[in-house]
Amino acid sequence: MNKNQKPSMSKRRATVAAVLCFVAAIAIAGTYTFNDYRKTQKNELAKAEEKAKQDSEAAKETGTSKIKNEDMTSDTDESDSNGTGKDGTTTDSGTTDSGTTDSGTTGTSGSEGTGTSGSSGQTGTQATAGKSHNINFTEDSYILWPVNGAVIMSYSMDKTVYFQTLDQYKYNPAVIIEGAEGDQVLCGAPGIVKSIDVSAQTGTTVNVDIGNGYELLYGQLKEVPVKVGDYVEAKSVLGYVSQPTKYYSKEGCNVYFEMRKDGQPVNPVEYTADQD
Repeated sequence: MNKNQKPSMSKRRATVAAVLCFVAAIAIAGTYTFNDYRKTQKNELAKAEEKAKQDSEAAKETGTSKIKNEDMTSDTDESDSNGTGKDGTTTDSGTTDSGTTDSGTTGTSGSEGTGTSGSSGQTGTQATAGKSHNINFTEDSYILWPVNGAVIMSYSMDKTVYFQTLDQYKYNPAVIIEGAEGDQVLCGAPGIVKSIDVSAQTGTTVNVDIGNGYELLYGQLKEVPVKVGDYVEAKSVLGYVSQPTKYYSKEGCNVYFEMRKDGQPVNPVEYTADQD
């Protein structure tokens, strides 16, 4: 080796040493940086786990509190709606021992046969009226004449009779009784109002069920004060004589009085008591 080569070798060695030192420094720095990163990640993970645990505990406490509040609300609503507290006592708006509310309306715990509080409809009233009265018309019973007046046309189902307005002969299932407009029409026997109909022939017609298949029909009425389901006594006012329909215009004001047994017409005169 000559003199010119010695400095070059020394310079190379110095360069390699510098490079090695630099690489070592970088490695050492990288090691510290990686360790710091792992430590930071570990701390962050620990914090996240702690926060999740706290959130879970808080959620459980909130859910428990909500359930308790709902239970309390349910108990309060039940007490308000039933009028009875949890300890079995009755509130001011509840049912008293007599089965009647403070407003005087009979509740479901009241006497037998009464509907629910404040909802006694017409149908219930009719059923009660029908069951509380005994209607028992038989072959030996009598009926009263519905209006004072002469018989214009007699009952006739075995032969035809002449209808003046219609100018023809027909069977007549009823008795046509003369009356003045506005006269009272009285019920002939105790019964239940079965129907109130309006027809072209007999006008407003009241049908009264008097028991055992017997019915009394009163036609040519107006201003009827009764309704279907009403119980009516004998001599009760069923209505008033109206103007005749076009089928009886020549006969004049009258009462159409028909009696039926099991849906078939019978002669009402045979069941009429002696008139006073």
